[in-house]
Amino acid sequence: MSSLSKSSSPTKQPATTPKTVVIVGAGLVGALAAVYFAEAGWNVRVYEMRKDLRKEKYSRVRSINLALSHRGIEALRGVRGVDVDKLMKLAVPMRARMIHDRAGMQSSQPYGMHGECIYSIDRRMLNEVLLDIADAHPGVSLHFEHEVQSAQLEAGKLVLVDRTIREPVTVVADLVVGADGAHSAIRRELLRPARMFFQQEYIDHAYLELTIPPKTEGAKREDDRFHLQPNHLHIWPRGSYMMIALANPDGSFTCTLFAPWALLEAVQTPADLRALFHREFADAIPLLPDLEAEFFGNPRGPLMSIKCGPYHLGDRAVILGDAAHAMVPFFGQGMNCGFEDVRVLFEHLRKHAVTNTRTHSVALETAAADAVAVPGTPVIRDRAQAAALASYSATRHPDAVAMCDLAMDNYIEMRSSVASKWFLAQRAVERALSRAFPGRATPLYTLVAFTSTPYAQCIARGHALRRTAARILVTGGLASLASAIAAVAWIVQARRRSGAPLPAIVASALAGVVGAATAPRQALVAVLEGALRVVRG
Repeated sequence: MSSLSKSSSPTKQPATTPKTVVIVGAGLVGALAAVYFAEAGWNVRVYEMRKDLRKEKYSRVRSINLALSHRGIEALRGVRGVDVDKLMKLAVPMRARMIHDRAGMQSSQPYGMHGECIYSIDRRMLNEVLLDIADAHPGVSLHFEHEVQSAQLEAGKLVLVDRTIREPVTVVADLVVGADGAHSAIRRELLRPARMFFQQEYIDHAYLELTIPPKTEGAKREDDRFHLQPNHLHIWPRGSYMMIALANPDGSFTCTLFAPWALLEAVQTPADLRALFHREFADAIPLLPDLEAEFFGNPRGPLMSIKCGPYHLGDRAVILGDAAHAMVPFFGQGMNCGFEDVRVLFEHLRKHAVTNTRTHSVALETAAADAVAVPGTPVIRDRAQAAALASYSATRHPDAVAMCDLAMDNYIEMRSSVASKWFLAQRAVERALSRAFPGRATPLYTLVAFTSTPYAQCIARGHALRRTAARILVTGGLASLASAIAAVAWIVQARRRSGAPLPAIVASALAGVVGAATAPRQALVAVLEGALRVVRG
């Protein structure tokens, strides 16, 4: 009997057949899951409602470039078939945010503590790469234009419609994986038998894509290809809304305007549009030659957050990615979280020694028919698999919920806080504390984007550091004021007593303070003083 974990047995094993996993959804998460299961020795069938995107005409209209970071990269490295180093050459590293104010001034805010970066990558390109890898594996079959009509997930049974011939198709599997996005049909079928908690929230904002074309088509030099610094996520924060821009390797930028529906709907004419952009995004106007056509012609997409649980049913079904936890895109973790779902799921499968084979001789279809004897009641045939899915669901749920909350909170940070003096001062103190106490004080963004720390722990640790930084700023400000008053009084008294020149007295006082301070203290004091200067303007 083979296993996902490395094991061997000296005894003779009964005849086995490979398990079958049916994956619904051939998007990013579904395609990566297919590669994981194929490399683990399962028979893999992937069913996708849409046409094969590899055969469709390319369009930027609804792409939204994705930010690939540590968690996603680690998940990609978890399978042999993905050449991550080669893949990363197709991405553009982003080491910082570039903030654009209304006057067109730009300021850079580094992401990491030590030059870490996230990567701008084209969604479609990445999806095509993963589909090609899955398709090349002999254990994988891809079926496009197949829509789920109904399911008996307790039996691992699905009924789909093949849209090309308008005929029903029935499939039975040892495991059904729902990776079919925010409007998941598998989640819909899980609701009742899994007694699932479900919460869906649309925020009153929409997104609209715009395009900054290359500076010079086909140019090799970076300065000739890009209108803006390519190694930054460009943000135009405007309080209740914002525009962002992510670079593409060809020199173009994919821009996304996030704004309340009411604001977008109020722009009815080209004159309205020009007025809005001249007022709020004037420096971007020369870079957007197709602004009018794209603003009025491109679709406006809704922004939605979904929380639910549990993510599984017995030993037969589990949901991953947006099907389990759709999130707004403001922390750049949607894809990374979905990829990490796959990696973490396989950690649980290995931990519970789930095999990739069936040892019973009963045909899968017969077993499925028996299971339907008690509708809605899962019949556990594989206890190890059931335990793995249950432990995955229980441990992953709090982290996914935490990430949904973080994504929502980060919208406020991106559209407003990044332009706040208090935010910049607090961030400076956080970074100083992190340098002074490495491993003990780590900023929230660093934990989320550059480590595999569980998301729920990221919130606890990141918010604790943020509260500490805020207290330092508040108490530091008061202490600075008190110290200043005391220093003035001391200097006045010292001058009266000694009659020495004022510069000599001040120099003596400063020498005593500096001489008593350690190097780390000096660094922290310097950062604090700088942060306080920012706050005071």
